[in-house]
Formats: sequence, C-alpha cells, structure tokens
Amino acid sequence: MSAVQASDMPMAATDGAGEAGLQMPPPASQLSRALSDIARGARAVQLWGPLGWQDIRLRYRRSKLGPFWLTISMGMLVGLLGTLYGMLFQADIARYMPYLALGFIFWTMISGLISDACGIFVNAQGIIKQIEMPLSVHVFRMVWRSLIVLAHNSAIFLVVAVVLRIPPGWTGLLTLPGLVFLCLNGIWVGLLLGLIAARFRDVPPIMESLMRIGFFITPVIWMPEFLPQRVALLEWNPFYHFLEVVRSPLLGQAPSFISWLVVAGVTLGGWAATLCMYCLFRRRIAYWV
Repeated sequence: MSAVQASDMPMAATDGAGEAGLQMPPPASQLSRALSDIARGARAVQLWGPLGWQDIRLRYRRSKLGPFWLTISMGMLVGLLGTLYGMLFQADIARYMPYLALGFIFWTMISGLISDACGIFVNAQGIIKQIEMPLSVHVFRMVWRSLIVLAHNSAIFLVVAVVLRIPPGWTGLLTLPGLVFLCLNGIWVGLLLGLIAARFRDVPPIMESLMRIGFFITPVIWMPEFLPQRVALLEWNPFYHFLEVVRSPLLGQAPSFISWLVVAGVTLGGWAATLCMYCLFRRRIAYWV
C-alpha cells in the first residue's frame, strides 16, 4: 500500500463510521488539517517550483523556441485582430492594440488556471497514490506554471509598448496587487475544481464550454464603449473586474473601486467555500482519482 493511501486510511475509514464504529473528526480538526495541508504545500517550493518548470519543458520538448511558440502565435493574433477590429470598430489603433494585447495575455492566464484546475488532481494521480505530500503542492505547481507562461507572453505587450511608444508610469505598479489576487484565486479555484472534477469527470467539458462563453461576454477583444448597453454585462461579470485590476494600470488608468471590491469579495467568498469543501472531502481525493 502506498504512503499516501496508508496515511489517509484512518481518515477515509471514518466515511463508514456506521459500519466501523468510528466517529468523524471534529470540524475544528478537519479545518486545521486542511489549513496545514495548504500551508505545507505553500512552503514546499523545492517541490512545486521544479515541477512547474518541468511541465513547461515537457510540453515543448525538442522545440528550439519552447513556450515562445505560444507567444509568437498570440502576437500574430493580436497584430491581426488589432488591425482588423481597429478598422471595424473605427478605434484608435494606438489605444486599442495595447488594450487587446493585455486582454489576451491575462485572459490566457485566467482561462488556463480554470481549465488546468479541472484536471489538477486527476493528472497527478500517479504521484498522489505513491508519494506522501500535501495535495496543495499540485495546485501551487499549476499557479507557478501559469506565471511562467505569463512571463513569456508579457513580451507581446513589451513589443507593443515599444512600437507605439507607450511610456511606463507609476500606475503600472497597481498591476502587482491585481496579479496577487489572480494567484490567490487560482489557488482556491485549483483546490475546489480539482476536488469536484476528481469526483465528477463531466466538470472539465462543462467548464470549457463556460469559458468559451465567458470569453465573448468579457471585454477581451472589445472595449466597453463599443457596447452601448453594457452596465449589467460588465458589473455582474467577475472576469471583467479581474481583467481590470491587472490591465488598466498598465494602460495608465487606476482600476475602479468597484473592481477592487468585486475582486476582494470573490477572493474571500471563494476561499470560504473552498475551505468548507476541502475540509469535508480532502481525504477522499486519493480514492477518487
């Protein structure tokens, strides 16, 4: 029997408390174990750091440019759509092109975190069943991998900024707290969706369909002023606010207080729901995968 299975066996046995005569651990104990798992996973940089780099290397093995192929293809798409939609919407190219570039860059990170989260535990089933380590390590590995891809794709905006002579400003520093919020949400999304998808394998295609819809109703390739009746579509769309807190500062505009409020609310609400689910079902993940 593997180490992780052996360590989880006493906890998993409590699922059949009626048959084995055992009692479920108290809620406080379950919460402390879940928080300990997350804390130990966050400290295990020596594990998820190299694993994240390895994922990138394996994905682009035997390729000379590696992950820059994704950057090149996205750069070509930004250039083509920026020119086409700029003429179609009669928008100022110097203003629309950086907006579009940042929209694609950060949307790729957001959608990548959500899609990867659905398979985070299922894809790591070999490690989970054989090696005893905090399950959250796999989530931190996913977030770190997304940051590496984001760093590569950031070259697109740098090229656009140089070509269009966009001066850097102090407002751009506000992107850093926005990026922290993205990572914090990526962690709870990974824990929650990874757990649910380990039990229900229909979750990945469902989330993939929802993200396709989210791409079109979120101002990634279109600007808010292009849509006359846009208030409800934007204010009730959390993806819009997450994009705003990382995109607007790099465009020289401070995000609105509403966007910060929505992002903070989603972060707190998401973590609260995730901790509840993680406390209850963390012990079963090793058996579901």
